Amino acid sequence: MFTGLIQSLGKLKSLGNDYFQISCTSKNSYQILQDLAIGDSVAVDGVCLTVVEVLPQGFVAVASPETLRRTTLGSFPDALVNLETSLRAGSKLGGHFVTGHVDAIGTLATSTQTANAWEMRFTAPPTANSGWQRQIAPYIVSKGSIAVNGISLTVADCDADGNWFEVAVIPHSFGETNLSYLQPGSLVNLEADILGKYVAKFLRSGSKSHPEPWEEAPTINSLGTITPEFLAEHGFI
Repeated sequence: MFTGLIQSLGKLKSLGNDYFQISCTSKNSYQILQDLAIGDSVAVDGVCLTVVEVLPQGFVAVASPETLRRTTLGSFPDALVNLETSLRAGSKLGGHFVTGHVDAIGTLATSTQTANAWEMRFTAPPTANSGWQRQIAPYIVSKGSIAVNGISLTVADCDADGNWFEVAVIPHSFGETNLSYLQPGSLVNLEADILGKYVAKFLRSGSKSHPEPWEEAPTINSLGTITPEFLAEHGFI
């Protein structure tokens, strides 16, 4: 589990046979390298990888064929990648819950600098639209969370069908991550909010609660449309 708060940049190099060497040479590399051990999890551009070898200035990790198929790992030689070590008990949760399991690949459509942020719009690559529609579009909501290359970001705007979304990136996040290196057409790893996925599945399945033996629990589908009257009746407003 991760938070989406990037700790350092690294350089990714393919070693063949699904192995990758990640070199940590930025000023914040100590946040990655301190106490790093074989078996630890590190998010590399939002992809959870397991450390199989610790190097003086980096580490080696292995990726499964499924991971390579669903992410941008290995697509670009000597790519700069965002790095974050796994969340430890008692640590601050400043972003949102990020699992490191990428859902789909997106592409940067536009990036516009404003007075105090970079407004970036992402959409589906032409060759991966079906993955976007299944894995990303249903979970994009305004002011919701999404991870882009492992970075916890807030959706500033989106269309009703989730065909695109925009984020406003503050200067610190822009300068300390590889977002500053993206150009229109660049591919990124996307992970939808895990809490949104669970809620969506719960609503689709009509799961029952756990009543007392003599009670009958209504299914979610039996609740009908959520209206202001419904919320008021059940004490939400």
